[in-house]
Amino acid sequence: MHKSMGASLYVPANHKDLLQVANGEKLPQARSLIFCTEDAVADRELGWALFNLSVVLQNMRSDVGAERFVRVRNPDVLTRVLAMPGAHKLTGFVIPKATRQNFEAYYRLVRDTDHMLMPTLETSEVFSEREMESFRDLLQSPGVRSRILALRIGGNDLLALLGLRRPRGMTIYRTPLGPVIARLVTIFRPHGFMLTAPVFEHLDLPELLDQEVSEDIAYGMVGKTAIHPSQILPIEEHYKVKPQDLAAAHAILDENSPAVFKMHDSMCEVATHRAWAERLVAQSHMFGAHGALMKR
Repeated sequence: MHKSMGASLYVPANHKDLLQVANGEKLPQARSLIFCTEDAVADRELGWALFNLSVVLQNMRSDVGAERFVRVRNPDVLTRVLAMPGAHKLTGFVIPKATRQNFEAYYRLVRDTDHMLMPTLETSEVFSEREMESFRDLLQSPGVRSRILALRIGGNDLLALLGLRRPRGMTIYRTPLGPVIARLVTIFRPHGFMLTAPVFEHLDLPELLDQEVSEDIAYGMVGKTAIHPSQILPIEEHYKVKPQDLAAAHAILDENSPAVFKMHDSMCEVATHRAWAERLVAQSHMFGAHGALMKR
């Protein structure tokens, strides 16, 4: 059973407060942290970032609620991180610019560990339906499938490939990436793969962020990348379950319910809505419900 991830906060691996963030002393509200050694770190700072990360992994507490990942730069960096004392405390790794061609080089390195992987879809291959179906087939191989926590959609890289930057006045779904994200959903979700939504890069447009997260959820995204701590709570507010939806979910999962029934002026069909209902109840346990007493 998958679980929603809510907001995943990117933190550069050379950040001066990385250890306090990793141990939950700073930003205790973050439930998913990604220490970045890729785009957030300049080439000349990579050595320092990896040294900083090695100190953090060694001193990182194991009893922290947040899941902690490292976004590696390439297979060489993954090799170096895996060799650091304390690497076993990480939940896993984010693979940048993941493709069918380069995935094996990363997977080979973690095959004998307990680490989970989150490949990021952010290369020109994403625009090819055939390429994405082939990548999905590869990710379904025995041994690989159980290690894929989610697929992350790298919106800025995909827009850059089109020579675009997201406009300030519209959500990502009103750009050429809207149909691309929809296609990724239909290629991966029916096969049990979860997707997370791209970053929202404008920190001064909270209403637009709200609108975009609503659309993320309508597209079935289980989380969204946050680039600033101020985005965590607004994103996760949307993952709180509406009392009306939670009541419908419990009714659908009730073994005494009829096969089809009306509730809140909507049709509920047990056979077709069960997966939605299970997901919603799990989500309510993680994020809570809006002003409602949660039913266990």
